[in-house]
Amino acid sequence: MIEGIKHIIFDLGGVLLNIDYKLTEKAFINLGVTDFPQRYSQLAQSQLFDDFETGKIASTEFISEMKNMSGLQLSSEQITNAWNAMLLDFPIRRLQILQQLRLYYDLLLLSNTNEIHEVAFNDILYKSHGMPTLGVFFDKMYLSHRIGMRKPNREVFERILDENGLKAADTLFIDDSPQHIEGAKSVGIRTIYLEKGMTIESDIFLPKQ
Repeated sequence: MIEGIKHIIFDLGGVLLNIDYKLTEKAFINLGVTDFPQRYSQLAQSQLFDDFETGKIASTEFISEMKNMSGLQLSSEQITNAWNAMLLDFPIRRLQILQQLRLYYDLLLLSNTNEIHEVAFNDILYKSHGMPTLGVFFDKMYLSHRIGMRKPNREVFERILDENGLKAADTLFIDDSPQHIEGAKSVGIRTIYLEKGMTIESDIFLPKQ
């Protein structure tokens, strides 16, 4: 753990929530949307997904656009299920780490997410661990579709610092996307890049020996 940290900003998918983008890709391909991989990935995505992640369009419009994009007779349920296929589980140890860290640090969440996924990941959390919302683990949550801003834009990091009176040098950001790490670094926030195969429980927040 880095010395001098008072505040920790966590990413969600790939850091706290296990995700697999390939499962959503596979689900859409199985529905017949064969060009889905070209439209969406962890590193880049088309305007439709950007608009959905920044709250410029609602779930109903997103689903409608996905239907039009596919050119297929797909139901809203099929699209929603395929879109949510990437969301897996919250390992209990990660939630315990958040509870322990909150005794000593300010904890914030910053996630590029959307209306459909917010409902889904809170449902996963409730069904698996009995927690009603991810908000119980954080002092404040910044979800891109709610705040109209997304990573890696430096403005979203500046907003978090300003709104909460945080000093960048005292703040740590943990994310599994390199472009988001660079966004945080651009405003002076200290960072840990969670590379493929790394987890917060096995590589960062280890039990004291």
